[in-house]
Amino acid sequence: MIQVKEFLDTDASYAETRANQFLAELKDEQIVNVCYGSILKSSPSGVGFQRSAILVVYKSGESNPK
Repeated sequence: MIQVKEFLDTDASYAETRANQFLAELKDEQIVNVCYGSILKSSPSGVGFQRSAILVVYKSGESNPK
């Protein structure tokens, strides 16, 4: 079964760290694609913060016969 898992930066954690931890648990042949995006988020005071989003597309061991 093909699945996706999304990782987003927050004030307390970085998407990169969590995505790398997840990828380390997968076998190379399970990874289909990894997509990355970045935006600039402004605070009310006008300070900008970069935020990242990482999408991992992978094959899970589960099957869903229909």
